[in-house]
Amino acid sequence: MGSDILQILRQGVWAALTGGWYHDPHDSQFNNICHLYLWVFLLVLPLSMHLGLPPTRFTLCLYCISTTVLFTVIKFVSFRLHLMFDKGMVDHHKKHSKKNKKVKDSDSINISSEHTAPSNSKNVELDIDEVTHSHQDSNTATSPGSVVMDAVDHNEAFKDLIKREHFPDNTRICEKLAEKNNPTGENEHLWQQQSCCQVPERGKAIYEVIHTSQQDTSVLQVICGLEASMQDDTHVHTHNSGHKRLFCQKGGHQCESQCESVNLSAVSLTHDVDFKSEAETVSENKGLFYDDPDEESFQKQVSIKPPKESVSMTTESLSHEVENSSNISSEYTFPKTQFYKFSIFPGKWIKVWCDRLTLLALFDKTENVGENIIGILLAICVSFFGFLVLHQGLFKDIWLFQFCVVIASCQFCLLKSIQPDPASPVHGYNQIITYSRPVYFCILCGVILLLNAGSEVKGLHLHTLYGFHFLSPECFHGARDQIIVLVSLFPLISLLGLFPQVNTFCVYFLEQIDVLVFGGSAKDGFLSALCSLLRSTLFAALLFFVCHESVKEPWDIRHIPPLFSIFCGLLIALSYHLSRQSSDPSILLSLVKCTLFGRLFCKNVKMIPTQQEDPILQKIKGLVKEILISDLIVCTVVAILTFAVSASTVFLSLRPFLSIVLLALTLLVGVLAHYVIPHLRKHHPWLWISQPVLQNKEYKQREVLGAAQLMWFEKFYVWLICLEKYVLYPSIILSAVTIEAFSVSKHSRFGKKLDSVLLSIAGLKLLRSCFCSPIHQYLVLGFTVIFFLFDYHVISESFLLDFYFMTILFYKFLELLNKMNYVMAYIAPWQIAWGSSFHVFAQLFAIPHSAMLFIQTIATSILSMPLSPFLGSVIFVASYARPIKFWEKKNSTVRLDNLNTRLQQQIEKDPGNDGNNLNSIFYEHLTRSLQHSLCGDLILGRWGNYFEGDCFILASDYLNALVHLVEIGNGFMTFQLRGLEFKGTYCHQREVEAITEGYDVNEGCCCFQPGHLPHMLSCNSAFSLRWLTWEVVRGQYILEGYSVIYSNAASLFQVFDLRKILIRYYIKSIIYFTTNSPKLFKWLNDESMKKALQSYTKWDHVENDHTMFNINIDEDYIPCLQGITRASFCSVYLDWIQYCAKQSPKKVDFDEDSFLVTISFGLCILGRRLLATATHHLSFSLDSFLHGLHTLFKGHYRISKEEEWVFVDMDLIHTVISPAIRMSLKLHQSQFACPEEYEDHPALFDAIKVFEEKVVICDEKDPAWRAAILSNKEELLTLRHVVDEGNDYYSVIMLQKSYLSFKVIKVNKECVRGLWAGQQQELIFLRNRDHERGSIQNNKHVLRNLINSSCDQPLGYPIYVSPITISYLGMHKQLNTLLAGPVDVGHITTLFQTKWRV
Repeated sequence: MGSDILQILRQGVWAALTGGWYHDPHDSQFNNICHLYLWVFLLVLPLSMHLGLPPTRFTLCLYCISTTVLFTVIKFVSFRLHLMFDKGMVDHHKKHSKKNKKVKDSDSINISSEHTAPSNSKNVELDIDEVTHSHQDSNTATSPGSVVMDAVDHNEAFKDLIKREHFPDNTRICEKLAEKNNPTGENEHLWQQQSCCQVPERGKAIYEVIHTSQQDTSVLQVICGLEASMQDDTHVHTHNSGHKRLFCQKGGHQCESQCESVNLSAVSLTHDVDFKSEAETVSENKGLFYDDPDEESFQKQVSIKPPKESVSMTTESLSHEVENSSNISSEYTFPKTQFYKFSIFPGKWIKVWCDRLTLLALFDKTENVGENIIGILLAICVSFFGFLVLHQGLFKDIWLFQFCVVIASCQFCLLKSIQPDPASPVHGYNQIITYSRPVYFCILCGVILLLNAGSEVKGLHLHTLYGFHFLSPECFHGARDQIIVLVSLFPLISLLGLFPQVNTFCVYFLEQIDVLVFGGSAKDGFLSALCSLLRSTLFAALLFFVCHESVKEPWDIRHIPPLFSIFCGLLIALSYHLSRQSSDPSILLSLVKCTLFGRLFCKNVKMIPTQQEDPILQKIKGLVKEILISDLIVCTVVAILTFAVSASTVFLSLRPFLSIVLLALTLLVGVLAHYVIPHLRKHHPWLWISQPVLQNKEYKQREVLGAAQLMWFEKFYVWLICLEKYVLYPSIILSAVTIEAFSVSKHSRFGKKLDSVLLSIAGLKLLRSCFCSPIHQYLVLGFTVIFFLFDYHVISESFLLDFYFMTILFYKFLELLNKMNYVMAYIAPWQIAWGSSFHVFAQLFAIPHSAMLFIQTIATSILSMPLSPFLGSVIFVASYARPIKFWEKKNSTVRLDNLNTRLQQQIEKDPGNDGNNLNSIFYEHLTRSLQHSLCGDLILGRWGNYFEGDCFILASDYLNALVHLVEIGNGFMTFQLRGLEFKGTYCHQREVEAITEGYDVNEGCCCFQPGHLPHMLSCNSAFSLRWLTWEVVRGQYILEGYSVIYSNAASLFQVFDLRKILIRYYIKSIIYFTTNSPKLFKWLNDESMKKALQSYTKWDHVENDHTMFNINIDEDYIPCLQGITRASFCSVYLDWIQYCAKQSPKKVDFDEDSFLVTISFGLCILGRRLLATATHHLSFSLDSFLHGLHTLFKGHYRISKEEEWVFVDMDLIHTVISPAIRMSLKLHQSQFACPEEYEDHPALFDAIKVFEEKVVICDEKDPAWRAAILSNKEELLTLRHVVDEGNDYYSVIMLQKSYLSFKVIKVNKECVRGLWAGQQQELIFLRNRDHERGSIQNNKHVLRNLINSSCDQPLGYPIYVSPITISYLGMHKQLNTLLAGPVDVGHITTLFQTKWRV
């Protein structure tokens, strides 16, 4: 624990403050010194240039050039070194002594095939194949020494060479050592290692004999450069104690064992295996530490102590010498005898004595040249902007040094970044986060320079907006000082993780501009945010051009310029069209491609045979096409009507009476539609009434039998919404725009261009917001009227601008209100839920923290930053700003099935047999159901009031999902569903119980039990409901889904009689599918099949394999013969064969001697053999029987040699055996309802026929299972196999299409964002790996466990996360009936024809 804290402080806290530099005690001294000197250089360089050189362009160029050279050299060398490591060219360094001719201790004999050595170094080529073949033919054990000596015997030159050396004449190098020191076979396992020269392919071996002393103690090194691979890496080390330590490495795991001491000569066998061609020389051999894992070299080295008889030196000196020469450390160190060649110029290279890991510890790796260029450019920009800010004289004394520290940290992180960064959203190395600090530094310094220049400008024309001079030098000066403080606190802000990574900031910034300025909605990525902002800007520019031209000249109250009327028509039409279009351009682009370039993009696309095209995609394209046609017609009609209304001067002539009437009517409709009706429909209206006042028909139904009925108050609510957003708000905004334009034409407030810009943007934003989500507009309108009409009438600019800026303030105020509700409910002392001992101490330290909590809440609300509890405690810290979608990545669950897993894995490992993976299909179907109904249900008010970013929980008996609303549009919305585990943890279950808890049964008031009024809640219940971050908005929400019936397969087949029933239905199903096969005539006339089934035509033929047939489960089993005959088979199943044959449309011969009976008999024997083989011939065992049944059910068959006749036509397997085993399971399940029903042949035949047509029976990992569920098949059945904690569980699952009832719980979205941000910080930056950490313990007041479980993996553990899914209004059947569907030419023509006939 202490080491983990120190690691976090060192690699997290200190590195975040310095930009990545910290002292790593586990790293080399060179790396630590290099990091320190480099960081100090980056700090001292700008400081010294600022203090020692004048602030001239030359100094700026010198500073930028110095930075450029430094970063270019480092990036270039690092990039080239990584390329060198990728090639993996390792060379061996050989030291040559100057006295090798005089001193025998340093004599070496190098044997190779390319050089001729002097007298003490001879090169001999050895043929390895001759040696290996001789050993393979002999019965003696092969040892490294024997192989070496046989190689010597086969080469006379090598013999002469050894004789001239100082070897004992009466010994051979390895045989004598083995004979003298291991006579009884002791330590024989040392010689049982595979010889380096025993290879299956022909190759060359290089033997290097090196003298290590004058007493003939030699080291024989065998170096092989062969095209072979070794999988074991064994090292034997000799220590001074005389014991050997054996290190074995197999498959990446090390083991260590002690060996007894032996007295052998010092022999070192080194085996280097290389993946090279034979043309390459051994000097280019790749060594042990080659970086590529697929071409990794291995080495065997054995070091053994010499015998006392032949060595005069002491044991200690010899051990010391051997350890120095050949000992290999168990820790990873690059060998000193190997190096890489780093090419500088063609033919010029230098030696590199390090490896890739050392380089990675020194500098970060860049993947390509583009990343190097970006890093160098960012370093130059940091130097450029930092130098300019320094010489503005804005920093003095210690703040000057602090600013240089900020510069050094921003530049150093480009070389060695902080991993993980406090703002990193992913585990592991994050390349994007390395650019965050330099980018933010450049942006802030650029803003400082601009503000500083603005503060020095004199004679500006001051514009006053709401009493503030927003373009005054004082305003620029104050803003500049605030940014300077922000830059000075740059390390602290980075430590707190308040700066998001660059791509997240871009999405957040573009989204905030589009939402606050242009009235857009949430975005699901950078591309959608950019496209939406560009589209809004384009439309605003078009409106500005028309508006500016229309207000150039003053108006008369009795005449409005036609150009302004055109502007009003365009304003309404474009706002309506923008509100109807999704920010995601992919759907529109695909529609355009298929419409305009269908032959190129759509018709030439070929589907994979195993995949089926999702019909929902074509449906969405059709809806988008309908929306575009409808918009074209509606926008044209609306523009013409608006032009006529605007040209009539009604807004100028009837002011202010018309404005007052419209305001009053709009507020009345808004209060009725968005306050009264939603509260009356809530589960607990106003948190005082125990049940809804306006109830649906399904409210009191225990079992839902159909879809939700459309109620009168729902119709009334929809018509109120349409009246509000299509009549009232457009009229109010058009009136305000007309009055404001008339005022601008007479007297310009900020200049006609700026006034036209404000007029266009304000009108566009207000209309678009009202079209998309009018739920909160009545509050904004009411606050605007009350605030600027009664409280601050003096500072009011105009109603249009007041309404516009109030929408921005209300957006932030609503976020502040949600945060305050979340914080107060979380820290309430009477509902404390401590998850760990840390939470107890944090509760005390949170008391002084509460003083800053309110200020922190306001700041985070302004910047839309989550407020997260630190480690789940009551201490809140701000996290970095995020978009409404929250998660940076587009995560979605990929369900494992037979399409995305290999066949080998399906047979051996069965990777998809996890219960969560199999259950995820139900959440996918729930997502599809919501896609069809969610948009319409939201408009009908079935989920209460909603806003972008809201989070809801759908809770039922076994399904618990969090639905996150992302983008809200006019007639569409996007959402993301996160499904939780069926069998949750203890904390999960406690919070689900809290959701389903009935508060109406509580009768308490404080400590008393006075009861409550009829249909009212008690005081305690009402108080408790007000201190929750969630609320039940709908007690019974109906969705189309599947009712799941689980049956334990072990109980179904525990008794032999039940297995016999299954086998009976299995055989009858085989007969049914055989007689009804379209290939039956082909099989009956197939001569090869007749020949293969010749033995089955004999009545005395007995199938008596006792491992396959059993009296307990086979009805046609004959005990006296201990098997099955054709006669016994016909006695049981001949009537069924004849009945099925009669029902066939084509007449066939079906008497007892016919070939139809023979085929049926053979296929039934085959089916039972396959089942017995799958059970491993252990049908008596229940587990084996279930295993075999499941194996056949999912379509895995093992055909024996006796049954190879079935390969004549594989349709015998696919169309007979496979559906038969599945149909038998369905019949086995159905017979429990009426056991004797299927004894009658017609009933059984009709049942099989009906089941074949209506019931989908297949394995859950079969793609047909997913396709059937998503296409809403009526009934499905499967046999599930789940492995849980090493135990096998089999169950039969039946799915019946039905309607499911859910509770809809609205959760405070700021609570969800805060808890998600807290989990991200705790798991990624603080590296808390505790599965029972306090931050995920149950807290029913905030649903902490449910929310944290729904995080993206690996932070949370949802079993299903849907992609961003779009739901259109046109998918809702009830609303299509109520609103008459989309407007198109066909509908208009039909309407006119109907009215004309009437």
